[in-house]
Amino acid sequence: MKEVKLNNGIAMPQLGFGVWQVEDDKVTAAVEKALAVGYRSIDTAKVYENEAGVGKALKQSGIPREDIFLTTKVWNSDQGYEQTLKAYDESLKRLGTDYVDLYLIHWPTPEYDTYVDTYKALEKLYKDGTVRAIGVCNFESEHLERLFNECEIKPVLNQVECHPYFAQKPLKQFCAEHDIYVEAWSPLDQGGEVLQDEAVRTIADAHGKSPAQVVLRWHLQQQTIVIPKSVTPSRIEENYDVFDFVLTDEEMATIDGLDRGARRGPHPNDMNKR
Repeated sequence: MKEVKLNNGIAMPQLGFGVWQVEDDKVTAAVEKALAVGYRSIDTAKVYENEAGVGKALKQSGIPREDIFLTTKVWNSDQGYEQTLKAYDESLKRLGTDYVDLYLIHWPTPEYDTYVDTYKALEKLYKDGTVRAIGVCNFESEHLERLFNECEIKPVLNQVECHPYFAQKPLKQFCAEHDIYVEAWSPLDQGGEVLQDEAVRTIADAHGKSPAQVVLRWHLQQQTIVIPKSVTPSRIEENYDVFDFVLTDEEMATIDGLDRGARRGPHPNDMNKR
């Protein structure tokens, strides 16, 4: 497993396992399978309502807690300084751990203008040593610039929708200039349309790999952190098997050229759901 070094010096696996939309009674088996395959980074969130199941899987795996990189997130309705501190304690209880490796703000929810106070709570958790790293999800460059101006600690990463049909090139460049990693959610495109793309399938055939493996490899070679999710054991294995081949510069350029600005999820400025 390749690791990346975040801007605060800690290492994070570049390929992780996401559990969005996985029900709590199914997530334990999925995470246990992922850990058995070799994943060591697990990404969950309060709003996924499966933190308890994730925690159960971590405990039952027998893998030392320090060998697993665990991420969770504060939801929109818990934003604000004191509310965030309380929400974090509640997440720890559900997860059955006394710290998480990465704590993220799930959305900026600009309509409520609370993300700066929320981030300051994350800074306190980081300074207190109960979180090893802090960051954000779905932040546009203007939201990040406000954190730079009003807060002390730079986010280590920005988790955003990113796939070949929505490559996020300007935001990626902005984050790179500020030493912030981009982490891709829905890296295989919601609905999987990109996996049917003729260009992707041609590259997959050339390498004896699946279209999903090619797309994940594209992310990795772009230095993007990636968290594919699946509850199917064979797919969990397949998504992990992406370290034994390399895309050529020409193949990378072909996939880069597929970008069509096809955002599937909400725009961060419009996502103010509590």
